[in-house]
Amino acid sequence: MAITPAPSYANAGTHEFVPTMWSDELLRQFDPNLVWASRFVCNNAYDGVIREMGDQVVINGLTRPTVGAYNATTGMTVENLETVAQNLRISQADYVAFYVTDIDRHQTAGVLSEPATQETIAGIAFSADTFVSGVISASASTIPAIDVSGLTTSAAKGEALLEGIFDMMEDLDTNKVPGGRYVIVSPKVKRHLLRASDIANASILGQGDATANGVVASLAGFTVLSTTAMPTGVDIFAGHPAFTTFASQFTGFRTQPSEKFRADQIDCLHLYGARVLSFPGGAQPANADAVVLNSEGLIKTSVVWQTP
Repeated sequence: MAITPAPSYANAGTHEFVPTMWSDELLRQFDPNLVWASRFVCNNAYDGVIREMGDQVVINGLTRPTVGAYNATTGMTVENLETVAQNLRISQADYVAFYVTDIDRHQTAGVLSEPATQETIAGIAFSADTFVSGVISASASTIPAIDVSGLTTSAAKGEALLEGIFDMMEDLDTNKVPGGRYVIVSPKVKRHLLRASDIANASILGQGDATANGVVASLAGFTVLSTTAMPTGVDIFAGHPAFTTFASQFTGFRTQPSEKFRADQIDCLHLYGARVLSFPGGAQPANADAVVLNSEGLIKTSVVWQTP
């Protein structure tokens, strides 16, 4: 989109603004900042085309069919599988707005390269993470808190916390949750967990992997992540990305000359929503907007750090 004609107070240049280029760069810098809304925790199978806040995606699932023992005399019982509708609402809208002094130079040298703009993108990601963490936490099953108040060393606390994660693993195994799981921990849990030998030497049970999205390590079928965007009262959270969907899009890019500065203003909206999904065979929602409760694929717990 070009600004035509460019007013006298605007910066010099051709002012050829390419929204797709800016959108792609926003996503490239946005995605690595995510933890709760990352690919490790959510699926984005229903991204679709999001045009405005309030858009809705209807997700249709099927109840799980019954497995029966075949009898040559009585034959088979054929079931009618019921469709389960679940609505994913695009309920959130954040914005990004900043000035650039030369659109063409930014598009050539690297879009959104300024540190201040990168901090803005990180803030947008944290906002999305905070929202998604609340959605997921509200639907999770709760297990008893892990009490480390009587342990005196960081290593001992780390081993106790790791044992708690293994308890979560057993629960997910019992619920037949597939592989590809994650566990998210608070910074304080991470601090002690890294003193546990199996995490410190993650190659024993998995593979160490310090990378984007808050990943700490891979261990015993879990991708271990850490973030400050933890829901209130939650220190450790385990689950599988098939149980939560996140839809997100940067949209509505526009540019206009500033009336106050020799620069151009660029802004856009980040539209997004998240939903916990019921699994076939599990408890199904009463209606398409009902929140899934006590999900068998999402487990949360807290940690008792000090003696009450």
